[in-house]
Amino acid sequence: MATGIPGKFKNNNVTQRGTALPPLRLEYPGKKPVTEILETPPGQYSPSNTSCGGTNRLYHADNLGVLAALAQDVTIAGKVRLVYIDPPFATASAFHSREQNHAYDDHRVGAEFVEFLRERLVLIHRLLADDGSLYLHLDERMAFHFRVILDEIFGEQGYRNFITRKKCNPKNYTRKTYGNVADYILFYTKSNDYMWNRPVDKWCDLQAKASKEYQYIDKKTGRRYMKVPIHAPGIRNGATGGIWHGMMPPPGKHWQYLPSKLDEMDARGDIYWSPTGNPRRKIYLEDSAGIPVQDIWMDMRDAHNQNIHITGYPTEKNPDILTRIIKASSNPGDIVLDCFSGSGTTLITAAQLNRRWIGVDCSEEAIKTTLHRFEHGSARMGDFVNNHPQETLLPSFKVSDFTLFTKKNKSDSYTVADANTNKTTTASLCRERKALRFQQQAKKKRQVYVHS
Repeated sequence: MATGIPGKFKNNNVTQRGTALPPLRLEYPGKKPVTEILETPPGQYSPSNTSCGGTNRLYHADNLGVLAALAQDVTIAGKVRLVYIDPPFATASAFHSREQNHAYDDHRVGAEFVEFLRERLVLIHRLLADDGSLYLHLDERMAFHFRVILDEIFGEQGYRNFITRKKCNPKNYTRKTYGNVADYILFYTKSNDYMWNRPVDKWCDLQAKASKEYQYIDKKTGRRYMKVPIHAPGIRNGATGGIWHGMMPPPGKHWQYLPSKLDEMDARGDIYWSPTGNPRRKIYLEDSAGIPVQDIWMDMRDAHNQNIHITGYPTEKNPDILTRIIKASSNPGDIVLDCFSGSGTTLITAAQLNRRWIGVDCSEEAIKTTLHRFEHGSARMGDFVNNHPQETLLPSFKVSDFTLFTKKNKSDSYTVADANTNKTTTASLCRERKALRFQQQAKKKRQVYVHS
């Protein structure tokens, strides 16, 4: 396998003659300047009468206005640690829930779709903390367009990964093409100093693989280990490019450590010497947390058997995806945002992992599904005959620490801008509405009592 030498030709925007090239851009009709997008009028929202009691936020509204409003909220702007979004995929289709309720229309295609999503990504970039991350989930229709768009917004240096996910079981296509079983997640960060908790597949779940990878056993200690090279690509003129134990590094390479460090490792017995005198470093199984997760995810399929619990909302994603992403790119207490929240998978996973969250969706079916999920959990995918409903319900992680916001009516006295001047406005209004609701319920009970 050919190995590139790090450190050469780092500037991709310079020709061989040293001429600077303009950054790569995607041009199309209707593309707005970033300054115009950042001037998007903020929406105005008020807490609902029924779900009003927590610091987390769920907005039933178009996400462009919500994002513009959050960009003016000093408690949120620049403080969001993680954004995961799974927007429409430009399919020119309508989607319905399992009960055949209309969920959403995915009617934008081409340049219209690109600009629709780009506007929101520009505002998301503004909301992210300096060490924040974005995960954008798309399929093959638009993933490659947004590799260019995100380079424009975050800069090429913000790109981290183009993750390929196996989304379903193999398909028996009748048309002349390969089976479409993958979609993609673009991972970008706002800066090079970003939150990162490296995800690993733990060895306790991979015993057979651990024995295969770490196939050698130290005769003195009984510790299981693997052997790896002690050199790396690239020529060095310093000590790592010189003689160690009477030998030079292989051509075109250098020692990974200073000769003095290699001497220490050898003295500890951490260097393996082959019968031909070739040194290798010992890596011990006990020092490894597991296999670092790579950029091809084969174990994250969406609902693929009858016992998996789902809400029935279309294009619902596997919660394990969100668990992996949220753990990797945030810590407990951080703010996680999903402005295409759908059935609420991101939100409930964030809550389970002790993150704060903000969800946005304009679909009435999405909000209804999310609220039901918060209260009752989800149910098995299979259509089971003679099965009592309570036997199919997944024990729910009840979510109640949130406030549902809807578009402000003219009669409401609350706006998102109030959060910058009076942080207690929402809480006060919630208490007033709860008190009013309690009074109405008490009045109904008195009426029933009198009637009886």
